[in-house]
Amino acid sequence: MKRLFPAPLLSVLLCLVWLLLNRSVSPGQIILGVLFGLLIPVLTQGLRPRAVSIKKPWTIIRLGFRVAADSLQSNGAVLRLLLMPGSRKKPAGFVHVPLQLRDPNGLAVLAMIVCITPGTAWAEISRDRSILLLHVLEADDPQGVIDHIKAFYERPLMEIFE
Repeated sequence: MKRLFPAPLLSVLLCLVWLLLNRSVSPGQIILGVLFGLLIPVLTQGLRPRAVSIKKPWTIIRLGFRVAADSLQSNGAVLRLLLMPGSRKKPAGFVHVPLQLRDPNGLAVLAMIVCITPGTAWAEISRDRSILLLHVLEADDPQGVIDHIKAFYERPLMEIFE
């Protein structure tokens, strides 16, 4: 059964998204939605990391609020730089962040967090997943960036995934 339906929730979501995108619940669209919902998870099964078991739901909620707050703060900083280019403290640069997090799901979430936060971008991760190369819009305090990522993102992700 798991072989035919490796990700039942994903199957349902794919079918629903298909119907929403087509704005139709005609029999043909429903059949296509069900086919996509069944075939895509089977065909992409090898691309997904291992299954996730949620260990600390409150940590997920706290992490979500932290990411939202940091994103708002970063939006303000980027807006300041766009409106007042002369207010730049330091030039953009790269920061090497040592990582203890090894779970592929946790690393994927960390990548999403870094990429949705304005002013930062995931540049590269070492082959052994021990060093993250992060591009920062203002690299005035590299150690502060490292400490922030480790305390507010990596540690909660390790609690959730490892």
